[in-house]
Amino acid sequence: MSVRPGRSGLVIGGVVLLVLAVLAGLHLHTTGRPVLTLATTTSTYDSGLLDALIPPFEEANRCRVAVVAVGTGQALGLGRAGDADVLLVHAPQAEVRFMEEGHGSSRHAVMRSDFIIVGPPDDPAGLSTLPEGADVTAALTAVAHAGGEGRALFLSRGDDSGTHKKELALWAAAGLVPEGAWYDEIGSGMGEALRMAAERGAYTLSDLGTYLALYGPGTTGAGRLEVLFEGDPAL
Repeated sequence: MSVRPGRSGLVIGGVVLLVLAVLAGLHLHTTGRPVLTLATTTSTYDSGLLDALIPPFEEANRCRVAVVAVGTGQALGLGRAGDADVLLVHAPQAEVRFMEEGHGSSRHAVMRSDFIIVGPPDDPAGLSTLPEGADVTAALTAVAHAGGEGRALFLSRGDDSGTHKKELALWAAAGLVPEGAWYDEIGSGMGEALRMAAERGAYTLSDLGTYLALYGPGTTGAGRLEVLFEGDPAL
């Protein structure tokens, strides 16, 4: 599907999610209702939040919402190409550039969540035993140290998503360069990254919502991945 200049669309961000408005004209669904194309992050999609939000939105606005779940970088690319009406993303610096380049007409924060570091229940890097008040730099240092000794594995989304950008920023802020056999860039969305982390006994950075939807209490994945570090304001 392509979008003609002159239409309006949106973007969301942080794990603050923001709405930016892009420019366009909606096409019609077979029901005769206009179709709004929403390019959103895999984190938002995998959390299950859209299942609760979209049906009442469609009913209230007499439209249909077509969802494209990709990483933030790809979602912004769809907006630049005019192939989406609304972008729901979480990479503030990239969003600001998007607006400054003239691709959007408005940008609004609409919700927020937190990042967490999850990993295997046996926690070979010892994140759950860090001293009270330890920050995310201490957590990442512990993972890198254990990884260098062959005791831990970290999975990076590696997909230019908002979560991937955040992860890279955290490593840089910690003064660490993640590389070697213990650090695997998988090029996948959030749900798949969590699935692979559970299968491989690895650590990864996740948004809280997707983790709870897939591996939280009461889910079929419960007990396979645990929240091992959270609460630092940097997250």
